[in-house]
Amino acid sequence: MSITPKRKAALVKKYARSEGDTGSPEVQVAILTERIVNLTEHFKTNKKDNHSRRGLLAMVSLRRTQLDYLKKKDAGRYQDLIKSLGLRR
Repeated sequence: MSITPKRKAALVKKYARSEGDTGSPEVQVAILTERIVNLTEHFKTNKKDNHSRRGLLAMVSLRRTQLDYLKKKDAGRYQDLIKSLGLRR
């Protein structure tokens, strides 16, 4: 259900803007997206897990906030990120 350290390191390496970057909006959104996808799969078999559903809603809200911030600061980076993550079909 959670993201493995190996997978997290791969996401950081792919979306980092510079060496050692772990806090940029791109990295944070990529990690949140991975966690959201994992939880969504979890809910396909555990429909009554309302405690985890609350956490999922919090993650979706946090990702939305990060995306809004990135869109306000740099629309080009925002467009590249949502395209590479497959958001907003």
